[in-house]
Amino acid sequence: MIKKAMILAAGFGKRINPLTLKSPKPLLKIGNETLLSNTLKFLELFGIKQVVVNVHYLGEQIVDYVNKNKFKLNINIVKEKDKILDTGGGVLNAIQYFSNEPFLIINPDTIWNSYYLKELNLMEKSFFEKKNKCLLLVVNKKKSFDKSINGDFNLKNNFISRKNEKDLSYIYTGLQIIKPEVFSSLDVKAFSINRIWNKLIKSNELYGLESDIDFFHVSTLNIYKNLLKKNFKR
Repeated sequence: MIKKAMILAAGFGKRINPLTLKSPKPLLKIGNETLLSNTLKFLELFGIKQVVVNVHYLGEQIVDYVNKNKFKLNINIVKEKDKILDTGGGVLNAIQYFSNEPFLIINPDTIWNSYYLKELNLMEKSFFEKKNKCLLLVVNKKKSFDKSINGDFNLKNNFISRKNEKDLSYIYTGLQIIKPEVFSSLDVKAFSINRIWNKLIKSNELYGLESDIDFFHVSTLNIYKNLLKKNFKR
């Protein structure tokens, strides 16, 4: 069973300017929840016990928010002080929290809800049965609320590829299960998680599970404003 997760919350959120000039993107609200609180409550529903949150841009606001709100989770904040480490570097910087146990990495800008619990349970089951190193939850871009998002991958027989870069049909939802060992050969500080994924793709070791849920993701200011008009249910 997976009991630990990492929330990536260090980004600048530039595409949501001017809202993110004074507030970090994870603290933007959808309904009564911030993107961060919605993600934390989703992880709690799944049964996660320990969460690591990395922060950089306006990070003290996130620290204060976590301290002032009583979440039923053991939350550790990892500060990226000098410079932002990107998605891969941010995880590597916090890798000591996960020992040798597989863990979740989750982006807070997807609107997570209880419907995703079934898919996450399927991911967990498949991950351990097939002894994966990394398993991504992906969705066909046709199901994306933001129709301007380009595809990230292709998916066939649960294998993820990028063979035809001009016709990538699947979007990364922002949720993956990964083993700490995939970071063991890296000694660079700042790098994208794509570096890990591309290496696994080359060895046919990057797996994907297709989500059947409509994909709502806070990508741009205009999309965020349109999402505010919708009535989301947990």
